[in-house]
Amino acid sequence: MIRLVVFDMAGTTVDEDNVVYKTIWRSLIDKGYTLSLEEVLEHAAGKEKLRAIKDILKHVFDMNNEGEADAIHSIFRLSLERAYEELEVRPVTGAEDLFRYLKQRGISVVLNTGYDGRTALGLLRKLGWEDSDLIDAVVTASDVPLSRPSPDMIRLAMYKTGIHDPAEVIKIGDSIVDIEEGQNAGCRMSIGITGGAQNREQLLQQKPDHVIEHLSELIPIIEQENGISTQDK
Repeated sequence: MIRLVVFDMAGTTVDEDNVVYKTIWRSLIDKGYTLSLEEVLEHAAGKEKLRAIKDILKHVFDMNNEGEADAIHSIFRLSLERAYEELEVRPVTGAEDLFRYLKQRGISVVLNTGYDGRTALGLLRKLGWEDSDLIDAVVTASDVPLSRPSPDMIRLAMYKTGIHDPAEVIKIGDSIVDIEEGQNAGCRMSIGITGGAQNREQLLQQKPDHVIEHLSELIPIIEQENGISTQDK
């Protein structure tokens, strides 16, 4: 039985127009680097953001420079705070309906994110999700020793919801490292969703159990796994 679904935030359940990755991109440009937004998405999607910047410098510019990464990250943090003050964020279509569906069936809902806790909390407040009974817990990159693709955030999500067997857990996210995170945690399923940071072809590189386009497509997957028939609904 599926007893827990761990959802990524930006691009999966939160529509924020890729503002985080656009801000990383502009922060790099401000420091004199020339690259495309697509390159940022390829190397940064789903990761803790300092790690993301380090990986961009390594893979795009063949550079391993902790000090430079820290300087770019500082620019990014300040720029993101300003961007979020003005940004209109909204739930991804169908997110709240899906949360209600899961809660009605006794399935826990946890959000996890490569953001730090402060950034995640700002998003939750804008969405009205900070104290929502639709969400059981939120786990951020700053809550664990290692961020994605390490399984630490999923293990903490399981601990917070009293789940002991990863075979009772589904992970869903819009990046390769979301999928890899779920696989590393031993989740029953690790599912990619399009419309966020990476496209179907990119997500398929990590061999997810499914790639879906809309959150509502998760419902028949869960019903099949939990043996729910039409008569049971």
